[in-house]
Amino acid sequence: MADKKIIMTYDGLKKMELELEELKTVRRKEVAEKIKEARGQGDLSENAEYDAAKEEQGEIESRIVQLENLLRNAEVIDEDQLKTDVVNLGSTITVLDVEFEEEMEYTIVGSTEADPMNGRISNESPLGIALLGQKQGAQVMVETPDGEVAYKILSIHNK
Repeated sequence: MADKKIIMTYDGLKKMELELEELKTVRRKEVAEKIKEARGQGDLSENAEYDAAKEEQGEIESRIVQLENLLRNAEVIDEDQLKTDVVNLGSTITVLDVEFEEEMEYTIVGSTEADPMNGRISNESPLGIALLGQKQGAQVMVETPDGEVAYKILSIHNK
């Protein structure tokens, strides 16, 4: 079975590549030095520094494998080819919460790049799904744990 393609923006791809490079070139060396220093302290069976360094090494190696898999299956959207009159992956949208008359701005990104606290919502989230393919002025209904919420698309802009 083929691996699932991970859809992401060019910015998201670059961010992952930078993180991977940092882990491989800097963090691996730092943790190797910590392990070396801890070994120099003698008995490893009661050495908390050694145990912590080995645990950190495992976390780093796990993240490296995860990032390599994500990057291997990455499908970067060509933001220059996107239609500007409809919401696409990579679009930044200003929406109005109709009930509370509150404006919010979101960028639709792939699930691996999602960061809702910073306005980056997944194309697989309920709001992302509702917005994709819609035009400026459209009103969408989104099912939330508190019931349905109506959003009106005020503007759409792509890079």
